[in-house]
Amino acid sequence: MVKQPLDLRRLSLVELIYVKIRNNRELQGRLYAYDQHLNVILGDIYKATKQNIPMLFVQGDGVVLVAPPLRVG
Repeated sequence: MVKQPLDLRRLSLVELIYVKIRNNRELQGRLYAYDQHLNVILGDIYKATKQNIPMLFVQGDGVVLVAPPLRVG
């Protein structure tokens, strides 16, 4: 059950998530780790530019939104 903001991410470990970062950049990937500063480590990333990135560290001060993956269609 989700009671606090970080609970959703805790339930999402190794699940696909959507991350929006500064400058209107968007990422989708598997959440492998995070901390209280919203630093996240994503794997199997699919970026809007259609680049496949195996693993990426995203610094928390650039994160705007963390959510379940967007469903289009």
